[in-house]
Amino acid sequence: MTIHAKQSQSKGNKHPGGMAVTAKEFLNQAYRLNELIDSDVEELERLCDLATRISGSNFGERVQSSRNPDPPFVRYLDDIMEMEQKIHRELCELVVLKKKITESLEKVGNREERLLLTYRYLDNRTWEQIASMLSVSDRTVHRIHASALRNFSVPD
Repeated sequence: MTIHAKQSQSKGNKHPGGMAVTAKEFLNQAYRLNELIDSDVEELERLCDLATRISGSNFGERVQSSRNPDPPFVRYLDDIMEMEQKIHRELCELVVLKKKITESLEKVGNREERLLLTYRYLDNRTWEQIASMLSVSDRTVHRIHASALRNFSVPD
């Protein structure tokens, strides 16, 4: 395919260089965003774990120092709140993106192709799971996938 054949009239789904987004790139956006959210949730859990750790108390003689007198969890509260807000924004973006992908998938005429794209890009299923769900071989799954990507129209 030439560069000219991949360029699009739409402004919404282009790379910074002006190249049109492929069907696979468009569909992968939800998968990648979901992975990012999972990573952020793990980081949030790590921050919460750090915030709940109790440091040992020193009952001995107190010496004036520049050490922060706040309890350990206070140091992490701002980070926790920022991460929660980030996850919320990403989840809102994911909902909008999945709706757009779902609307585009509804236009795929072949039911088997539509199911495969849904299983892969919205449900994040493995190729093996998809083959089992469609009762086909792994090779057939990849053949259907290639056909589905050719028949999928990236929305404006």
